Amino acid sequence: MINITLPDNSVKPFEEGVTGLDIAKSISEGLARNVLAAKVNGQVMDATRSIREDAKVELLTWNNDEGKATMWHSSAHLMAEAIEQLYPGVKFGIGPDIENGFYYDVDFNGYEISSEDLPKIEKKMKELAKEKQTFTRKDVSKKEALDYFSKKGDEYKLELINELEDGEISFYESGTFVDLCRGPHVPDTGHIKAVKLTSIAGAYWRGNENRKQLTRIYGITFPKKKELDEYLELLEEAKKRDHRKLGKELEIFTFSQSVGSGLPLWLPKGAILREKLESYLKELQKQGGYDPVISPHIGNVNLYKTSGHYQKYSEDSFKPISTPIEGEEFFLKPMNCPHHCEIYKAKPHSYKDLPIRYAEFGTVYRYEQSGELHGLTRVRGFTQDDAHIFCRPDQLKEEFIGVMDIIMKIFKALDFKDYVTQISLRDPDRKEDYIGSDENWDKSEQAIKEVADEVDLPNVVVEYGEAAFYGPKMDFMVKDALGRKWQLGTIQVDYNLPERFDLEYTGSDNQAHRPIMIHRAPFGSMERFVAVLLEHTAGKFPLWLAPEQVKILPISEKYHNYGQKVLKFLKNADIRAQIDERSEKTGRKIRDAELEKVPYMLIVGEKEEESNNVSVRKQGEGDLGSYDIESFVTLINDEIKEQLK
Repeated sequence: MINITLPDNSVKPFEEGVTGLDIAKSISEGLARNVLAAKVNGQVMDATRSIREDAKVELLTWNNDEGKATMWHSSAHLMAEAIEQLYPGVKFGIGPDIENGFYYDVDFNGYEISSEDLPKIEKKMKELAKEKQTFTRKDVSKKEALDYFSKKGDEYKLELINELEDGEISFYESGTFVDLCRGPHVPDTGHIKAVKLTSIAGAYWRGNENRKQLTRIYGITFPKKKELDEYLELLEEAKKRDHRKLGKELEIFTFSQSVGSGLPLWLPKGAILREKLESYLKELQKQGGYDPVISPHIGNVNLYKTSGHYQKYSEDSFKPISTPIEGEEFFLKPMNCPHHCEIYKAKPHSYKDLPIRYAEFGTVYRYEQSGELHGLTRVRGFTQDDAHIFCRPDQLKEEFIGVMDIIMKIFKALDFKDYVTQISLRDPDRKEDYIGSDENWDKSEQAIKEVADEVDLPNVVVEYGEAAFYGPKMDFMVKDALGRKWQLGTIQVDYNLPERFDLEYTGSDNQAHRPIMIHRAPFGSMERFVAVLLEHTAGKFPLWLAPEQVKILPISEKYHNYGQKVLKFLKNADIRAQIDERSEKTGRKIRDAELEKVPYMLIVGEKEEESNNVSVRKQGEGDLGSYDIESFVTLINDEIKEQLK
């Protein structure tokens, strides 16, 4: 007999070899019908796999993220089986679950495939799902695996197998499909009730543009049709909120092939939006004791070799500027932190000088493959709201908490209410991917954990393998209005770069000491943040941030002069306003201002001119009545104060 500890800490005895599904049945048949996988001692595995020792067991259903991931991974196999039956001779790359659904990369081996073929594949998937095919795991030797896929003629699987260790290889079989896979999978395909293949795209094998381009098919599945219908409605709303669409309609940004792919051009309204975001953060930084610095757009390659970025990310950086300048080799700046280390080194520091806080809105450049560029979320040139704090060990927690306070103020001002605090640590099994000593990593990881405990943060999760290569971090994963997760704020603790750059301060003992470095970016990148903000708000920015806060609408040319008088008064009150003097009917002007997401509209005509008033309309709320201009300015300022308090 073995002892199984359940999430409520109750302990139940079972015979050795019991499965998660057996445990579920012992609790209730209803639970057993809904179990998709089991988490055994922290590892997600098939609900049908045997458990042979005492274990903590959590039964995973559709209500768990790991349960969803298991079903979507299984759905990728189901789609592959359907494709293989419809298009004999195809070859398969990889087919993982992703945040919303799954995909499979397929070499269609001569078949012509387009989005018009997706309904046919969906139909076949539904037929196979109804067969309730079981997923059967089989551990195989490397030779068996190579023999199987050699006979099948699938060079992609052979390449993957050749990189695996013998004794760590498993196959999964469901229906007529056999795949190289670690699992886990749902007990059978009957759990998959609703299917939608959402898109088709090209994807280079293993992300290498010099390798063959495969066809990537994306899809999503649900245990109930109603949930699929709700998801599709959400997708339609997401299309309306697509920042690329809104950015064009609201004249925020544009791209030009003449300038270059992935290099955004900010239009006047977008520049105002960025300026207001930067001004808001600069004021918070001023209150927090930050000093502004500016670093160049290029740097000597040796700078990035010292920091370790060159060795780690040279493939993701632009190549060195082709012609060395007086024997020096330069890179387009891929990050700001090495430059700030050199600024710190520009003069000696005492323990009394610390903490030193340097802040810069620094533009950096990263090489992204053209197929991965996506509006403002994946670009080749972007501006980070970067800051680096150099502090003593006894100051670390206080400085870390100070950064968290800034991030929380930003979230409040922009109405981001739903977020998860992710503590991102290094993968203990892949220490070679990180720089620095175990001692430094232990100290920095412990510091972040202690801060999280002391501040009593809500919704804290720990993710291994998500740390920066030089230190652990705390990431703030925000859910937008559509329920999608985005990483916005990040704080990183770094003992390693100060060591690599030989940074020092003189302590109270008159000896040299090493400062600790905190990397901090509340927005992350201005480009990505604006993209998220556009989609979160659907372009209806809070009043304090709106590029155009007020639109003045004269009802005829006769009242243009009065409209101009109102405009001048508002601009003198530091309110961003424009006047619509087109020869259009007032109703058309109102509709256009609504489409432009302008928060307030002021209609002016004979009555308003005589009384020195304005008729006020608010975006989405309609008529607010008549105000004198001074009272309207007070209304605007009070609303902004409320949003920013």
